[in-house]
Amino acid sequence: MTILRLLLLAAFLAAGLVVGSLNPQRIVLDFGIVEVVTTTGIAVMVSLLAGVLLGGGIVMATTVLPLQARLRRASRPAADATTAPAAPESPRPPYQGT
Repeated sequence: MTILRLLLLAAFLAAGLVVGSLNPQRIVLDFGIVEVVTTTGIAVMVSLLAGVLLGGGIVMATTVLPLQARLRRASRPAADATTAPAAPESPRPPYQGT
């Protein structure tokens, strides 16, 4: 599994390098307060990264965290039931009086 992750990382790194090198035109991004001079390749890659991070954060906040909380609540009574006291011992035989 680790080699697969490494290959996937290398593939995305190569794709980023290709996009960056094929788009060397200079652009100016005006944010109102500040202007950023960059290339179109870097602008595309940064916007893709920002979209992935924002999308992942939204999914995490709206789906993953509530499901984890629900799972925690659901497993809490089950954990209490497993730590319940052991079954009572078998009854003693009646007193014989001798």
